[in-house]
Order: sequence, then structure tokens, then C-alpha cells
Amino acid sequence: MTAEGTVSDVISSRARWATVLGDCRDGLRSMPDGCAQTCVTSPPYFGLRDYGCDGQIGLEPSPSEYVSAMVDVMREVRRVLRDDGTLWLNVGDSYAADRGGTAMPAETIAGGKRGHGDASARRGRGSTHPHRNARAIGKKHKDLIGIPWRLAFALQDDGWYLRSDIIWSKPNPMPESVTDRPTRAHEYVFLLSKQPRYFYDADAIREEYSGKPYLGTNNGATPRRDRRDAGKTCGMGDHTGRNARDVWTITPEPFAEAHFATMPPELARRCVRAGSRRGDIVLDPFAGAHTTALVA
Repeated sequence: MTAEGTVSDVISSRARWATVLGDCRDGLRSMPDGCAQTCVTSPPYFGLRDYGCDGQIGLEPSPSEYVSAMVDVMREVRRVLRDDGTLWLNVGDSYAADRGGTAMPAETIAGGKRGHGDASARRGRGSTHPHRNARAIGKKHKDLIGIPWRLAFALQDDGWYLRSDIIWSKPNPMPESVTDRPTRAHEYVFLLSKQPRYFYDADAIREEYSGKPYLGTNNGATPRRDRRDAGKTCGMGDHTGRNARDVWTITPEPFAEAHFATMPPELARRCVRAGSRRGDIVLDPFAGAHTTALVA
């Protein structure tokens, strides 16, 4: 099903947007090579949420199978992207656990029960998934699985250029009852590209200067004039802002009728601005709350 137009209409500029309902792998296969400029997406995290459909990504029996499924999806994304296109991938981590129940922290694989946030589990009807138990997936109770970097390295091995690991820092993270580790207050956004040279609009996401000049030197000899890190230029006369850093402090935002893990609009906005020009096609194979589409 589509809204406003078909994917073909969007590609030919006869429509501004289209929503394809169904398995993202099937939807991507219906798209031609090199039609999108950038992909900004946040897939289901491993073992955290049951969407109640068969073959869903995120409920694979093991981390390696989840990573393999994601690599398959992103291989289609790479085909659909232009040669100078980019992928902005937001993904969170999971903990392994030996006990069940819904009182576990939201990022925990709750030892054989459906994850926190699943409606059937909250009503006490959670079905068992013993393969998601810590021991069943080869992890110890309380192990941080390391899903983001497992996936990033797998995509790198599959041909993507891994260009940046951006830290999404959350000033108001989801509360946790843990007392033996810090509360998790960040997620990763990986910037990946098809080619070593790609479209990236540094000016679109420049940050304000810190106000502290950087004193450069000429091969360790006499100090040069003060300069500021502005990316393309470092002269004192440049006032466009400094090159974006790889730590983005963005407050998570509630979204009506959506689950707790929605991507905040500001996070998607930075990725869309840096990865595309006005009029380019922006892709999100895991639409969820449609944050990327709304921002684009």
C-alpha cells in the first residue's frame, strides 16, 4: 500500500512521498538501483520488542542471526542508494539475562520472556522464547552483548565504508533500577557510505564555536595565529561555525501512540541535512513512527 503516490512516482518526482507497508526486504527489492541519496533509519533492536508478526527482525534466536538479517537488509539499501549515498544507522544495545519477567531494564533480553514494552507481556500472557535466554545465546547473565559494534563490523566486512560512530547522548535517559553499573544514557548512530567519496554537507550541521581558540603550530616551530576548527576553513574571519562533533546531545521526545523507542526528530534532522540535498530521495526501511519521513 502507498500514500500520496507510489515509489515510482516519488522517483520520477510525481509525488513527494510514499509509504510501503510490508516486509522491508520485499519493499527494497521493488526499488531500482541508485534511486535514493541517503538512508536514515533505526531498526528494531535485538530482543527488545515483539511486534506480533512472523519473521520479524529483532527476535532472531541469536545475536549473530540478528546481525546476519540486518546485513541482508542493508545490502539491499546499498543497492538502492546512489554511488555517493550514505547510511545513517541508529541502533541500541541489549543485555543478556537468565531470569524472566517484565521488571528487567528495557534494554535487557529478559531470559525467555517477551521484552519490556510488549503488550502481551504486560498483560501477563508473554510467550516463552528460551533461545533468547543468556545461556542459550552463549552469553552470561548480565552480559552486555555489544550489538551495535557487532553490526557495524559486519557491515564493514560486507563492503560498507564505516566512516563515523556518532554518540547520541541522552540528557534524560530511561530510568533504570540497576545499582551495579551506570545508567545507560547513549546510543550509536553509525555513518556508512558506499564509496570512499560521498555526499556530505558539513555546512548543514555546523555547530556554534566553543569560544576557545585553537593555537596551531608550524611543524612544532613558531606558533601560528589562533584558529578555530570550522571544517573547510580555519581562519579567524570564518564565522559559519565549527565542524560537527561526533557526540550529539539530543533529548528523547515522546510521540503520541508510538512505542518508547522512537527516534527524536532532531536526530533524524541532522542526518537528513548532512546526507541529502533539497529534492533528494530519503529512505527509511524501518519507518516506525515515520520520524525520518516527517523530517525529510
